[in-house]
Amino acid sequence: MNHPVSLGKLAFDKAGQSATSQATTKVLHLINGEHFSGAERVQDLLGMSLGQFNYDVGFACLKDGLFPSERNSENELFELNMRSKTDFKAIRRLRKLIVENDYKILHAHTPRTVMAGSLVARKTGCPLVYHVHSPVGRDSTRSFINRINQIVESWSASQVSHFICVSDSIRQYMTELGYSPENMTTVANGVAIVDNVPNRSTPSGTWTLGTTALFRPRKGTECLLEALSMLRKRDMDVRLLAVGPFETEEYELKIKTLAKKLQVEDLIEWTGFVNDVDAYFQRMDAFVLPSLFGEGLPMVLLESMAIGTPVISAEVEGVNQAIRADQDGLIFEPGEAGKLADCVSDLIQGKHDWQAIRSSALQRQRDGFSDTSMARGVADIYDRLLANKS
Repeated sequence: MNHPVSLGKLAFDKAGQSATSQATTKVLHLINGEHFSGAERVQDLLGMSLGQFNYDVGFACLKDGLFPSERNSENELFELNMRSKTDFKAIRRLRKLIVENDYKILHAHTPRTVMAGSLVARKTGCPLVYHVHSPVGRDSTRSFINRINQIVESWSASQVSHFICVSDSIRQYMTELGYSPENMTTVANGVAIVDNVPNRSTPSGTWTLGTTALFRPRKGTECLLEALSMLRKRDMDVRLLAVGPFETEEYELKIKTLAKKLQVEDLIEWTGFVNDVDAYFQRMDAFVLPSLFGEGLPMVLLESMAIGTPVISAEVEGVNQAIRADQDGLIFEPGEAGKLADCVSDLIQGKHDWQAIRSSALQRQRDGFSDTSMARGVADIYDRLLANKS
């Protein structure tokens, strides 16, 4: 992992170069930086993959957090320590580093970063790309915060040169908000292809269900615990491996209290934050995505497919783009614990071919949801923007 070295209010990575130092055009990705979850994995993978298309990526983190220490990329990184959305000192520092480092394109990933990017784009003339990872208006259960972020996103949109949507469902959502579909392109999320995926026998005995997330209310963990309770009552021999941190201590207490109430706490292993998520996927016999709403194209779904772990997913944004029901995985209605329990039961009892689902998911990820295909789609947009500017 790479740890930035402070230099006043900025920091930079001493490695300082992307994997391909021959890249000809510099692009600065503006990111929040406090978490290292699905969207941050996209940003990290783009940092490592865009070099093959002659783009040299740098990162500017607006907030303190996990991204600088947990990323795998070795690209140049600046920490701006932006105190609030109206921290104009940080905006001035951002403008200065863009000019001094000759960045030609700005690429934002959140409402906060697209706001900062729009202010800087007005002054520098750099094309601004906005990567829409989730529907901001329903990104959380906090309606006031959702509304504020939607207003910020809308205010910033006039400076956006092009929108990247991670799935067709997100593109439709943005179109319904009034954004021009001609100014949007779907570039599906992707993850690295795993070489030499180990062969596995169809599970027998105790089945390990897995889930991974930044656990918060919209992730549907309550639904998963209720399904786990139902499976126990059906005498299904299952356990749950829950990988990732909780968003707040209050929510962690709520979920663990529910697990105790449902008498399933002895079936669950909570890992907290981990660095190597892939190692945990290999321990799972089936991966469960119980999200209620607010997704784009979940990276954890693609990571599970890449390692050959069959997926059981709620039908939220982007899922149908990656998974063909009953072929690459199983799909149930969001929030329906009974339907989720039925999917697990059917898979364990052999009503669905575990090996066939595994093989189909592996091939589908390789064919259309790799880090290279994602980077190629992004690079094509950069190419068009630079051509138009010329």
